[in-house]
Amino acid sequence: MQHQTAIGSRIGKPLRPLANFLWTLPQPVLVFGAMFLVASAYSTGWTDADQLTTALLLMPIPLLLLVERLKPKRADWVLNWKEYAEDAFWVLCVYLIWVPLYDDYYDTPISEAFAWLRDAALLPISLDASTTLGLIGVAMLANFASEFVYYWLHRLQHRMMFFWRIHATHHHITKMGVARADRTHPLEFLALNLGPAIILALLGASSAVVAVALTFRIFGAYTNHANLPLKSGWYGWLFTTPEWHQLHHSKQMTESDSNFGCSIIFWDRVFGTFSGKTEIEAVGNGTGKALSIYTQLTMPFRSNETLRNL
Repeated sequence: MQHQTAIGSRIGKPLRPLANFLWTLPQPVLVFGAMFLVASAYSTGWTDADQLTTALLLMPIPLLLLVERLKPKRADWVLNWKEYAEDAFWVLCVYLIWVPLYDDYYDTPISEAFAWLRDAALLPISLDASTTLGLIGVAMLANFASEFVYYWLHRLQHRMMFFWRIHATHHHITKMGVARADRTHPLEFLALNLGPAIILALLGASSAVVAVALTFRIFGAYTNHANLPLKSGWYGWLFTTPEWHQLHHSKQMTESDSNFGCSIIFWDRVFGTFSGKTEIEAVGNGTGKALSIYTQLTMPFRSNETLRNL
């Protein structure tokens, strides 16, 4: 028996590093794979790029929800049906109300303003490419630039109560889950997306570049909120991973005031707000209790004292 145990321990030791390595692969494969499909559709025309982009942007939630049920990182984060219904409400808010305002394929005042700003920009820059790899490379440059703006806006929200009140809704989640990436107050959605959108317009990003860049952001954001045992690996040196973002959702303020990058962790490393801690006790904010949808929607209009006691 002792001999068998010794053999088992020798066999088991290399399995954990191997398992950890394997769990570093799904996120970059998913994110860059989706970017490659969109970029190649634009560069080669093998399929309708607009339709493909729309289909891919709808894919992460059902795919990752299924994997969460099969292989959750933490059992205490597994959602019940009421929580699934609440998440569905926030997802619908994003996909049916707010996304069309920013989608280049819709004829809306905001999309027209984006096009006008892009055409009127005085910067001698035009972010575009004709090849698949070129589009991916240019889209990543655009993402690093827009995430620089997002990083400082996000960090400001954690420093000032005036801005925190529109961000607090996102931090009052008590469990991590893929659809909870959309647990964002409408006012915050406008604030956090308008800045990066302006940056992309000023840089003269083409529709193809915007689509590839958006694919990276969407797949990255949803994966980073998922209740999955994904590891950071090499991908985590530049990009945000579930491990880094789960720490940002920690109930402990000293832990949540770190890792502000939504999809890119590079700026946290540059400006000293990165933390490599990978385990947290609990996610949430304040009392740590789950809030009703009504409370979450009315948080920006409540008093500072009320916000501190939620």
